[in-house]
Order: sequence, then structure tokens, then C-alpha cells
Amino acid sequence: MGVPAFFRWLSRKYPSIIVHCLEEKAKEYNGIKIPVDTSKPNPNEVEFDILYLDMNGIIHPCTHPEDKPAPKNEDEMMVAIFEYIDRLFNIVRPRRVLYMAIDGVAPRAKMNQQRSRRFRASKEGVELVEEKNKMREEMFLFLGGYLPPEGIKERFDSNCITPGTEFMDNLAKCLRYYIADRLTNDPGWRNITVFLSDASVPGEGEHKIMDFIRRQRAQPNHDPNTHHCLCGADADLIMLGLATHEPNFTIIREEFKPNKPRPCALCGQMGHEIKDCQGLAREKQGEHDEFADTVPVSEQEFIFIRLSVLREYLERELTMASLPFPFNFERSVDDWVFMCFFVGNDFLPHLPSLEIREGAIDRLVGIYKDVVHKTGGYLTENGFVNLERVELIMQAVGVAEDNIFKKRKDDDSFKRRMKEKKKRMKADQGPSFVPGGQFAPRALGGRDRPIAVQNARQTAYDMRMQGNQRNQVSSNDMDNRGVKRKAENSDSEPEPEDNVRLWEEGWKQRYYKTKFDVDATDDEFRKKVVQSYGCASWKWYFPFHYAPFASDFKDIKGMFSDFEKGTKPFKPLEQLMGVFPAASGNFLPPTWRALMTDPESSIIDFYPDDFAIDLNGKKYAWQGVALLPFVDERRLRAALADVYPDLSPEEVRRNSLGSDVVFVGKSHPLCDFIRELYFAESHEATEIPAELCHGIQGILNLDEDPILPDKPVESPIPTLRDISSNNAIGIQFKDPQYDGGFVFKAVVLPGAKIPNKVLKPGDWEQSNRGPWRPQLGFNPNLIKIPPNPSVYLYSNAPPPRNYQQGNYYPPQRDHYPQNQCEFYTFQE
Repeated sequence: MGVPAFFRWLSRKYPSIIVHCLEEKAKEYNGIKIPVDTSKPNPNEVEFDILYLDMNGIIHPCTHPEDKPAPKNEDEMMVAIFEYIDRLFNIVRPRRVLYMAIDGVAPRAKMNQQRSRRFRASKEGVELVEEKNKMREEMFLFLGGYLPPEGIKERFDSNCITPGTEFMDNLAKCLRYYIADRLTNDPGWRNITVFLSDASVPGEGEHKIMDFIRRQRAQPNHDPNTHHCLCGADADLIMLGLATHEPNFTIIREEFKPNKPRPCALCGQMGHEIKDCQGLAREKQGEHDEFADTVPVSEQEFIFIRLSVLREYLERELTMASLPFPFNFERSVDDWVFMCFFVGNDFLPHLPSLEIREGAIDRLVGIYKDVVHKTGGYLTENGFVNLERVELIMQAVGVAEDNIFKKRKDDDSFKRRMKEKKKRMKADQGPSFVPGGQFAPRALGGRDRPIAVQNARQTAYDMRMQGNQRNQVSSNDMDNRGVKRKAENSDSEPEPEDNVRLWEEGWKQRYYKTKFDVDATDDEFRKKVVQSYGCASWKWYFPFHYAPFASDFKDIKGMFSDFEKGTKPFKPLEQLMGVFPAASGNFLPPTWRALMTDPESSIIDFYPDDFAIDLNGKKYAWQGVALLPFVDERRLRAALADVYPDLSPEEVRRNSLGSDVVFVGKSHPLCDFIRELYFAESHEATEIPAELCHGIQGILNLDEDPILPDKPVESPIPTLRDISSNNAIGIQFKDPQYDGGFVFKAVVLPGAKIPNKVLKPGDWEQSNRGPWRPQLGFNPNLIKIPPNPSVYLYSNAPPPRNYQQGNYYPPQRDHYPQNQCEFYTFQE
């Protein structure tokens, strides 16, 4: 899920961390598509060793995209996922490893967030259906409008993207086929080692990836100069990447583009939202156009986030002079990551006084430097936290809380006044749209006789499209924060009532009374809330909807010493019972589903049909807190004990925890070693010889249903061919194991070469002033120039591959002395 607003803040403060990806496109000759040869050098002028895919960030946009028509069925969804992975592989071109990690069963703390999101999604889906039915009824009864036949497409329930469902089980089978196909047929995959950690393996995708990196870099054969590339949209991946202390680490993600068009949820057409839908039939475009759901969508572009450059920025920002001990940059990076998690993370609500948009991270850094000077040490060391020093930071924030809340109120009042002023100015300008032609307004009592209206529906459609174009132009000038937040531009939204009023005296008393129903003088309860705010295990979760204040973190030195060890994750179907609303019960076995809906169920209270959303000082429902009851694990397990015997053999298999699988092709050095294991008399676990797999180590176990060379692989998708001459082989894989007390060192490994510095003296000020031009690829001389994305500026060096000199000079040319640069046009 990530940290809200973190990437937006980071990319504005440190703009040079971002470079745009160069992507070579497939060519077509005589109607035959020639795929890209990914074995050739990377056009981004960088070579990556490992590509990690946080797969849930791929699965969601491929199964229910927001800006284009959704796939018609599950098979089309799988093909869309394959194509997305192909694009990423083409851009990154890893030379050693491809690691795919799908979210498995999550820890209880994350399950609470998943539960909130899935209940919200279900509630929003019901509200959308109700709104569509209401609009449909109004159009047919009063307007006679055209709409597509009702029920032609069943709404896709994205809640099925959860471990234990048939959808996720089918996805794992499809990915096994996909890997075998690419290892057999794609030259760029020939020497790649592919790891698949599907939804049956516990842990979130990003954490499974980090655990793999952590365990591999602790091995003696690990290459300290491995270049990692991780794909994922969650902002916390940036912090996790920094915490690896690998000097060559890059994130690839989709470029965020505001104001992306979305089809109307009612008629499927572009240019308006459901509330503005008039039920007009789309014009037929040509002889063979049967009113298909066509949406003009530009292909999503990708960007690289260079963590090596972010480390340059942080080294300058975190370096402290006059310390009584040598400054340790790696320790300060860990401290910076630790502090960022107070501002937001997937497991805890953030502290009320810390908002990224209000400069919370900069505030924490300033306080942190004072604390290090005063205490003579850092906050963390190899993952262990010094609570006395953390308390000093929290208390310093607590002293400022009163002023923070007052300033927040003043800023909100200023924004509201400016919004009202713009609204008044707009009203003074008169109506934004006056119809013309046969619908033009006419003076009363005039001599002109009214003309009979002709083709009213077409004229109304043209007027609506003109209005949409005007609205689109005006909205492009606004700082919109994405499609989920379009409501922020609405002038009709009433201000929500805030009973806590953090900006007035007595805010702490009102907060605890309103949110927790206790008096603020109850020190024991506040201590309990703080003590619940941190503990690491599969079973632990924060048992409150709201966070404590920073000023409540007192005497915490011995508060977090009793950690429960040896806890186990839920099984997949158990997690479904813990996170699903009753509306998604169709993904569960019948008797399990009944526990969600039967009035006599002992756990019926876990599945409310409706629930309150506390805006908690925010303005919109998506920002609020879903007040759902917490699932009591003991009660849940007691109820499930009675229905466990009803599981079919297939459901028992889906409810079991699985293992990672590693795949290689015939030409890989590891292939013959794995093949011999399958034909050996002894089937004991075997360690990977490090020399056969780029220093990667782990434990191999035979797969129950293996993919083997020369054994055909059946396609699970009817539209794709079987693999008759398979070259791939797969076997179960387990990460290297360590003793319970083993400490993973948070250091740059010996032998690692720190990348050359990228930032120049002028880059330090560019976070506050322009002009700034995004770099294209890893060549610092290649700069992307808007608005034409196919035209680039290339200076002081020979042109790269696939570029030809052109004579196109964009309007921005005055920023660059013509005698120092030349322009080149990318030949797609």
C-alpha cells in the first residue's frame, strides 16, 4: 500500500533521483511482428543483474485498469499480466536473475489494513451499483436515453486477488507456464535464473524480496557489486531499498500522470463521469464498428528511481559536523528510514502531528541531529532500536504539537478562503457555457419565431463534448492529485464536522475522549496505547484505530522488551475469513461462507453489512478511518474448527503453505545439476553450488509437479499454445537458513564499489527552483524535452544507438546554448 504522499514529496525535494526509461519497441515487417531481442545491450546504457517484481503492483492494473476497458475474462487478464512483465523485462534486461514475488499470507498487522481496504472496496462497489441503477432508471423513465444492455459484464471483484482464492491458484499455474515458455523461446531469458514466490508462500511480496536480498548478501559468495532493480509502485520500497545498503539499487515504476481520462461507469464512454451521463449512444466509427468499448489510451511510461543518487542527497543532508565520534553514513541512513515509518506505514496509523505534506520528515531530521549531538549515538544499529534516543525525538515533536495543530488549521483556513475567492471570481465572469445554434437563448417578446428543433440528440451530444473540452483545459491547470482524489476540486463538498479540534486548548482530552472513550488523565491507558504501537511477530497487531500523540511516548526504555517468538502465519483460507466482507464470501467454501452470513454464527459480528467511516479531521471518505471490529483470532479458530472437515482435497491444497520455485533453461549451468536430483535415488534436500548460479545459494527440494526439459507443458490459457519442446526445469527453493540470534549487518559490504557521484553543485538548489528537465536513461547527457516525448536533447557527446540527428528545436531551446548541444529524434 505504501506511504501516502511520500513519493510526491521525495521526487520534489530530490528531483535528480528520477530518470525516464528508454524502451525499445517491437518492429513490424509485412504484417509480421518482430519481437525485441533483449539479449542485446540495454538502451538505457546500464546493465542490471537482478530484476525483482512486486507482482501485486502488476496484477491489479492488469485485471481492473482505471483508464481503459477491463479484460473480458480471466484468460485475457493473464495475457495482460504476461505482456506487462515482457515490457518490464525489455526495459530492464536483467542478466542473472528474475524474481517474481506475489503477496502471500500477511502478518496480522497488515491483515487489519487489508480488511479495511476490502470492506471499503465492497461498500464502494455496492454504492456504485446503486448509483448506476438510479441513473439507469432516471434515463429510461424520464429521458429515454440510450444505455448498453444491463448485466452484459459482471463486475470484477478485485478482492479475489488475495491468497487462497481459485484466481490466485490459477495465476500461479499460468506464471509457471509463462516462465517455461520464455526460458524456451526468448533469447534474452536463456541464461536467466527465475524465482517464483507465489501466493502460497507466506509474506508480502516486497518483504519476501527483501528477505531474499538480506539472506543472499550474508553469504560468503555474494557479489557486493550486484546491480538490483525492483519494480513496484509502493513508496516504502524506496526505504526498503535504502535499508539493504546495496550501493547499486534502482526502483522502476510507472510514471504518475494526473488527469488521466476514465470511462463513464454507466455507458463506458469517455469525456464525462457517471453523474454527468446523458445516456447518448456513441457514434459509430466506420463500417465495422459495432459500438465496441474503445477508449483512446496512451501507453503508460516508466521511470527509474536511482537510490544511489538519493544516497548522495541524504549524505549531504544527514552529515553532521563537530560530532564527538566519526560520522557513519550507513547508520544515519537506517535512522532516516526508521523515522520515516513514524510518518506512515502499512502496519500502524501515523502520529497525528506528523504529516508529510507539512514537512514532517524535515522536522524529524532537524530534531534527530540535535539528539545525536546530545546523546553521542544513533537511533538504530543492525535493526535494533535505542529507545531512550527515540523518546528524546518523540518528546521534541511533542513540545511542538500544539503549534503544529494550530498552523495546520491556519493553512486549511487560507486554502478555503482562496478557494472561495476563485469561486466568486468565476461567478463574476458569468456562465461558463452558453449554448448556441438552435438552443441559443432568445429575448422574451422578440419578433423571431422559434425554429423547430432538429436532431436534438446529436446537438446535445456536441454541446456536451464542447463543455468537456473546456473543463479538461481548465482542469489541466490545477494541481490534481490523481483519479481517486478528483472530488478535491468540488466546491459543493460541505466541510466535515471536527469534534476534536486539535487547534484549540484541551485537544488531548477531546482526542482521547472522542476516539478512545477514555479520559486523557488515564495515564495507564495512554501507556497501553503507546506500548501497543510496536512489536514484531506474525500475530501482533495494533489493537486501536487511532495512534497516540508523540508527547505520549514517555518512559519507553523497557516497554518493548517482551517479544513473542516462534509465531506462525495464518493459512490462506483463514486469512480470507479475516479480511473478506460477506459480499466476497463466494471465494470461500460454502460452510465457511455461512459463518459470515448466518445470524446464528458465533463470529457474525466480524462481518458487518455497513460500518462507519470517521473522517478524523480529513475531508474525504477515502482519507478516513474505517471503524471495523478487530478479528479475535481465538474466536475465529474456534469457529473454523467445526467447518475444517468440510474442505475438499482441492481446497485443502489451496489452504496449505507452499514453497518458492526456481526455474532455469537447458543452457544454464544449474540445469544438469537439478536434472540429476530428479533422477537420483536419494531425494534429500540439497544446497545449490554457488559457482553454478552467480554466487546465489539456497536449499533445493524436488517439486511435486515439476516442469522438466523435453516434457511438454500444457497451456492453461486456451488462446496460447502448449510448449511441445520445453527447455525449462523447475525445483523448490528455500532461502539460506540462519540461527535465530543471527544479526544481518547493515553495512556496505567489503569489495563494493560506490557509484560515481552524479549530482553537481547546482543540483542542490534545483529542488526549489527550475528549470528542470528529466533525464532519459542513465546517460547524463540525454534529456527528455516536453511536450513531444519522442524528441530529446543530447549534449557534448556522440549520439547513442538508434538515434539520428534532427532539426527539431522545441520552444525550450533558449535554456540551452545552441553551440553546446544538438537535438536527436528517437527512431521508433
